[in-house]
Amino acid sequence: MRKGASVNTRVQGRNRRPARRWRPPRVAVASGVAFLLATSLAACGGGESGPPTLNWYTNPDNGGQANIAARCTEEAGGKYRVVTSGLPTQADAQREQLVRRLAANDSSIDIMSLDPPFVPEFAEAGYLRPFSEEEAREFLDDVLEAPAESAKWKGALVAAPFWANTQLLWYRKSVAQQAGVDPTAENFTWDDMIQAAQQASKRVDEQGARYEGYMVWVNAMVSSAGGAILENPEAGSDAKPAINSPAGQKAAEIIDKVATTVANPSLSTALEEDARTSFQSEDGGFLLNWPYIYAAALGEVEAGSLDKAVYDDIAWARYPRVDASQPSKPPLGGIHIAIGAFSKHPDLAVEAARCITSSQSMKEFMLAEGNPAARAAVFDDPEIKEAFKMSDLIRESIADAGPRPLTPYYTDVSTSIQRTWHPPSSVSPDSTPEKSAELISNVLQDKVLL
Repeated sequence: MRKGASVNTRVQGRNRRPARRWRPPRVAVASGVAFLLATSLAACGGGESGPPTLNWYTNPDNGGQANIAARCTEEAGGKYRVVTSGLPTQADAQREQLVRRLAANDSSIDIMSLDPPFVPEFAEAGYLRPFSEEEAREFLDDVLEAPAESAKWKGALVAAPFWANTQLLWYRKSVAQQAGVDPTAENFTWDDMIQAAQQASKRVDEQGARYEGYMVWVNAMVSSAGGAILENPEAGSDAKPAINSPAGQKAAEIIDKVATTVANPSLSTALEEDARTSFQSEDGGFLLNWPYIYAAALGEVEAGSLDKAVYDDIAWARYPRVDASQPSKPPLGGIHIAIGAFSKHPDLAVEAARCITSSQSMKEFMLAEGNPAARAAVFDDPEIKEAFKMSDLIRESIADAGPRPLTPYYTDVSTSIQRTWHPPSSVSPDSTPEKSAELISNVLQDKVLL
């Protein structure tokens, strides 16, 4: 199912390195193979009789995007038809597959479901068709601020927000009562949660495997502490690492504490579903995860694989604070809809994107898949409020979310964090932020290859 001060300083004057130009994404693929792949895929959408076929490359779900494609095809009245093709499960693998094809000018990619952190990279490479100012006004109407900003690059809208996502604190009511804490309290912190888990002899479950989900955790901790991983991400290769800071050190301190005191022993390999399963076990107490987990638990109850008492024991609160005096910055996730720059039918793809990102589609997808809408008004719909009792909190968390660094070198930055902050039990506030800042700087300046 799914998905601030720098240690490094610029060298001034004549010793400063010239700015490095943006380079194509690092994907190991033989050009001949890429060309043949792109050609064969493009052939699937070309030469057909009847209305043009628009290929929509989607991230995995339970059929929600395919259902929207079918409805949009019907509403098009014969102007076009939309067909979906599934991408891999993990976000980094989705990026790699799209990059391989777009690097070969693959015209079969008309529409793509794109993870927000990859938008700057794809836009800078010329892989996305930008939206006009008039189109942008329509696609951003009523969209919450955080997803709206993450869909832009260099002042232009290059992707249309489809669904947005954030993480909540999920907790077992019985455990909170046993520990004598109220996770919904405004100033509830990670330290409060860790102490409560220790007192009740329960676990705090997180995503700690070496993958993008772990980067989500690290970034949320640094952002919630008032810092940032990069000082000026829009500067590309000249961006300054900012993670070696008090905020980065506090983030490392908490991650180390979770890993060594209250985490599942398998934290270093845990993905979203691993963390959810652990939370629903006898030792579960607290969980940081996306809203889909509540609907997933209900589905398991209905299937007879989860005791209803466990489901009834699940409650929710805002992402915990790092500092009691400072609101948290919950993670920002979701999917944007982008138009391939090499599409043979770009104008029709924009029309289809209007249908895909409509309020109706967002509501439909939220009810079917459990993934939150990007438009604020959807959360006021009576059916949404009935199905998502925490809908107001989800909307608030998305609006206040802290995005991962918006940089065309995002993959380099994320991989550098994953490499230096993993496993979670090895993280040290005295050394990890400094090591990660050094690696990021060296990678951006082509001194180190990942």
